[in-house]
Amino acid sequence: MRILVVEDARSLADILAEGLRDQGMAVDVAHDGLAAAVKLDVNAYEVVVLDRDLPGIHGDTLCQMVTERDDRPMVLMLTAADSPGDRVRGLSLGADDYLGKPFHFPELVLRIRALARRRPSARARRLHVAGIELDPVRRTATRDDRQLDLSVKEFALLEALLRASPAFLSTEDLLEQVWDENADPFTNTVAVTIGRLRRKLGSPAIIATRPGVGYRVADLTG
Repeated sequence: MRILVVEDARSLADILAEGLRDQGMAVDVAHDGLAAAVKLDVNAYEVVVLDRDLPGIHGDTLCQMVTERDDRPMVLMLTAADSPGDRVRGLSLGADDYLGKPFHFPELVLRIRALARRRPSARARRLHVAGIELDPVRRTATRDDRQLDLSVKEFALLEALLRASPAFLSTEDLLEQVWDENADPFTNTVAVTIGRLRRKLGSPAIIATRPGVGYRVADLTG
């Protein structure tokens, strides 16, 4: 899941980004409305966590811009103003959910996941490919009914490969979907994580590599 956090308080933005990455999300950050608008034009996001009081482009205006997009992300609006009137105003602008500050981080995570499931183009709840069953909601994965003990990044990497199967995903694709804009394009982190994932999946090997193209999960029954 790729998230955009738009928050002008840099310390809070950093805390949110770090916490959401620990939950297996790829997170980009913008500190003002102008930077957020640029990122929205370049990248595809499932959820935008949007502070309402932003410099550059106000959060209200940015929210309306987001809702006018094709295949738009869901919007969770954050604000220190949490009166019923403020909530009504925020939702009337097209926000899909509204959370007042201060908030509990676990609640934020639950709301983000709920919004991703509600998105009109939301993907199937469970994935079944090559003997693997992956449940993004419960964060569980099995192979031939054997529970897989995966790290956050291993789980996200497997999910990306299963969603794309039988197509290949390049290293760049995986960096974008599983990591975020801060990932070093020259790093070997994808290859290293693929290696760990292969070992945990066991035999027979189902992650195929094609030099110069990328990786895919091959369904051995097909």
